[in-house]
Amino acid sequence: MARVVVGLSGGVDSSVAAYLLKQQGHEVIGLFMRNWHDTTGTLEGDCPWYDDQVFAELVAKKLDIPFRFVDLSEEYRRRVVDYMFAEYSAGRTPNPDVLCNREIKFDVFLKEALKMGAEYVATGHYCRKQTVVENGQEVYKLLAGSDPNKDQSYFLCQLTQEQLRYALFPIGDLLKPEVRRIAEEQKLATAKRKDSQGICFVGKVDLPVFLQQQIAAKQGNVHEILPSWRGYAQQPAEDDLAALAEPRRYTVRDGKKVGTHNGAHFYTIGQRKGLGIGGRKESLFIIATDVKENVIYVGEGDSHPGLYRKALKLQSDALHWVNPADAMQVGERRSYDVRIRYRQPLQRAELICREDGVYILFDEPQRGIAAGQFAAWYSGDELVGSGVIMG
Repeated sequence: MARVVVGLSGGVDSSVAAYLLKQQGHEVIGLFMRNWHDTTGTLEGDCPWYDDQVFAELVAKKLDIPFRFVDLSEEYRRRVVDYMFAEYSAGRTPNPDVLCNREIKFDVFLKEALKMGAEYVATGHYCRKQTVVENGQEVYKLLAGSDPNKDQSYFLCQLTQEQLRYALFPIGDLLKPEVRRIAEEQKLATAKRKDSQGICFVGKVDLPVFLQQQIAAKQGNVHEILPSWRGYAQQPAEDDLAALAEPRRYTVRDGKKVGTHNGAHFYTIGQRKGLGIGGRKESLFIIATDVKENVIYVGEGDSHPGLYRKALKLQSDALHWVNPADAMQVGERRSYDVRIRYRQPLQRAELICREDGVYILFDEPQRGIAAGQFAAWYSGDELVGSGVIMG
């Protein structure tokens, strides 16, 4: 059996992961990481780190495993939070959870575990790992979790072969109710604790307040674009990928002012809450932001044409293949199932590799494509690769 360091977060999933590994005969060590100190913008009562640590210690004591603590807050600030601020400042919508897994849990945290003599690092993610042999070498595949309602493979879409080599996901074959049941049967302190929400290791936040630590609030105007806007009648040809993937660009002359906001940086495509504009038959949705001019553009109703695009382009410097051998060559086209946000049902699409970059062309128009988010593509249960959406 192996020495396994489990990232005990103070939640039920990592607790049961530790229990299962011990049952399998492994030497298990619980390691709690503190990644964030500042409570600015954090909503009261949403899993502060000190409560998490107390619960993690209680679980370690119950399982009779060693408990360790590591402060990774400086690395987390530099590699995740600063990235968030930079992306929002540029008018993009980042996904800090993907970065947290790539940069912290399976990098900095992994290195700390290896210093402790760990052979593997385990987490409470709902996903699976499969090891196969190709051309005489072990290849690690990242598979969706067995629970379709909790699958978290999307958050791990940027992991490398080297990171997956050390990774274990003990609850990946279980359903959430089964995890809760095991925790209750073993009388673990986390059995009935609610799942964490919000930003990885920060918690649930008031995003504008959180971002105002570095991004100043500035009042601007909200302009409504009608479905009859002339630009919607100009549909690019199916083979004009660059035009299909290009976000629509509006000016204030294309619509009318319907309200004000406190900073275009604080909003994202597809958002409907937080605008404070009522009196409509249907909700207003954000269809575009212009952080340079500090203008937000909105459209009424979930079916507004400004919410939908049929294609997107990926940043060439952030294109990632879990197995580098799967990387596409210029001129190739492949069909995959794709999602552009966590929990979105998989969408059928083609990845198209051209001289000017990689595009994703969907069978059906997609709602709320946001620059800065990650698109991840699957072949069956296997997550094959991912990339950052361009704006």
